[in-house]
Amino acid sequence: MKKVAVIGAGPAGMLAAGTLASRGCDVTLFERNSLLGKKLGITGKGRCNLTNDCSPEIFMKNITTNGKFMFSAINRFSPRDTMEFFEKLGVPLKVERGNRVFPESDKAVDIVLAMKNFLLSSGAKVVHGRVRSLKADGGRIVRIDTEKESFSYFDDVILCTGGLSYPLTGSTGDGFEIARTLGHTVTPPTPSLVGLESDDAVCRDAQGLSLKNVGVKVIDTEKNKVIYEDFGEMLFAHFGVSGPMILSASAHMRPMSSGKYKISVDLKPALTHEKLDARVLADFEKYKNRDLINGLCDLLPSKLIAPFIDKCGISAEKKVNSITKAERAKIVETLKSLTLTVRGFRPIEEAIVTSGGVKTGEIDPKTMRSKLYGNLYFAGEIIDVDAYTGGFNIQIALSTAMCAADAITSTD
Repeated sequence: MKKVAVIGAGPAGMLAAGTLASRGCDVTLFERNSLLGKKLGITGKGRCNLTNDCSPEIFMKNITTNGKFMFSAINRFSPRDTMEFFEKLGVPLKVERGNRVFPESDKAVDIVLAMKNFLLSSGAKVVHGRVRSLKADGGRIVRIDTEKESFSYFDDVILCTGGLSYPLTGSTGDGFEIARTLGHTVTPPTPSLVGLESDDAVCRDAQGLSLKNVGVKVIDTEKNKVIYEDFGEMLFAHFGVSGPMILSASAHMRPMSSGKYKISVDLKPALTHEKLDARVLADFEKYKNRDLINGLCDLLPSKLIAPFIDKCGISAEKKVNSITKAERAKIVETLKSLTLTVRGFRPIEEAIVTSGGVKTGEIDPKTMRSKLYGNLYFAGEIIDVDAYTGGFNIQIALSTAMCAADAITSTD
């Protein structure tokens, strides 16, 4: 009977531990928290966007870092396999906008409990305590040191300790340091799927306002090139901007430096400049005797009107019937391209995922086995792979975990 150590009880660790135990392995799952799946329990705003119900081909297009590395893993354990797995565990699922998959209950805890029951009922043991280091000898991992004791004689070890986002859930980057100490190259972690900071006054003045059905472009100012476009929802915040589109956009803004990127928001994407100008003219005729701040009420949310006018550089008290053709053109242009300069990312602690991690070139993509150690495997966010929001990152964790489990049990 193979003895396997799994380090980290996130989605990757729990799936790997339960799968290996169900196949007859003697499995010990190490977790620093008193609770299993702590981070998983808060994902998707507590609803757990488990995966994305799309084909492997589409899935690959949504991986933003080292996508080719995931080809075998996604085809080995696909989103459909994930959905079937959880439904067999008794968790009914539903598919929402953008093919996002959630438990029908809208409760992430149902996913966590299902995985916990799966691994415990399969016979996996759990040791609570922080793993400090792995010791190697002769190209193999021979000892696991926790803060309290040491464990030896594991045939295989899977390291799946997560990244650096949400450190209060246990994702503190321990695995990066363990891997680095063993000689693996670790791409420096940076935040991905995270809010963006901006000093633009419109963000502060309109904070709390959510915009739906708007267009966004991210412009690399050094190259004068659009590097990302999207359509959907965003949010103004005290620090800058956030929301689904912004989180996805952040994955493309690397390397980050203050002023390197600008965001252009199209507040009226359904209208061409010409049609929008006609619409503005009609509104100006309707409200010709009002101040400008009261003449844009049909075009913009009330919270955005004052900062929008400031952005245009026009007096809010100017009468609508006094607005010049040039000023009207400025209003139309700003409606089609409200530009915000990005100062930087929000802290990595607030990121949904960590970009960076163990270099993929040092991991076998078919087995997740380390190319430096014959019995060390990696799974989940510790690997330098990340994707858009929408269930893709949890699926990456599950697919890499299943690859590792399959490889370990195929070498009995």
